[in-house]
Amino acid sequence: MHIVIAGGSGFVGERLQKLLIEQNHRVTILTRNPEKITQFEQVHAVNWLQKDSRPEEKLQEVDAIVNLAGESINGIRWTKEKKKKILDSRMASTKEIIRIIDQLQSKPKVLVNASAIGYYGMSEMKTFGEEVGTEADDFLAAVVRKWEEEANKAQDYGVRTVFARLGLVLGQKGALPMMLLPYSLRIGGTIGSGKQWVSWVHVEDAVQMIFFAIQNQQIKGPLNVTAPNPVRMKEFGKTISSVKHSPHWLPVPSWILKLGLGEMSNMLLKGQCVFPEKTINHGFIFKYSELNNTLLEILNSQRN
Repeated sequence: MHIVIAGGSGFVGERLQKLLIEQNHRVTILTRNPEKITQFEQVHAVNWLQKDSRPEEKLQEVDAIVNLAGESINGIRWTKEKKKKILDSRMASTKEIIRIIDQLQSKPKVLVNASAIGYYGMSEMKTFGEEVGTEADDFLAAVVRKWEEEANKAQDYGVRTVFARLGLVLGQKGALPMMLLPYSLRIGGTIGSGKQWVSWVHVEDAVQMIFFAIQNQQIKGPLNVTAPNPVRMKEFGKTISSVKHSPHWLPVPSWILKLGLGEMSNMLLKGQCVFPEKTINHGFIFKYSELNNTLLEILNSQRN
């Protein structure tokens, strides 16, 4: 297959690119910096989101598009400027994907557009499968809703559309290194109440699920990209403590995080219990379904 990836140089995008190359697929990366992409027979880089760039002119016989592009939600604080970048970057990249689809004479069969479990809002009590609706009105939920609405326009062109609602993606990059740091310093402990849910997924399973969605014509609409065993934050911390052989003793009170991170602290202090119903119902097999084994694999990879 010929698969186009926007955001192919990011944490998830790099792993997806590696998977596709290993399986002998042809990959085109949409990027603002083509010179930074190592190109060879299977991988090509095409300039996009720049003045006068016309990526569609260099795209032929595209089977699938995966859009992972967008400003990171991580940072010190969600300032007004940061929040604008988070929303605008996602809308701009998705609008451009739709424009490219419009211009392509031969349409791709599927668009897998990144999304987030923030769609569901926050809850300590509910469990969210893909068919659960939401009335959440917090910042992340509003961003995801607008993001998915824009991506859904691909269906007007007969393109099967999947919203890959990513949970906390664990690997050697992303958020996990910062979560491990207090335990490396032997000052780790429960964050906030510890009752908030963490819906996580190993990066390897995340990219396999995206590829699974590309291949499986019956999958469309929202797809929870999470492991089948979410845990409470307190258990998450204790599991890190166990695999790191480091104490779990110094709690981080909610008020400290709220003071330091502002609205962004909700990502750590609140959460949602998300279950990958659709993936499991379609027969996907997880390689990393338990948190303990997942963290051990990541830490062992870091040492090698």
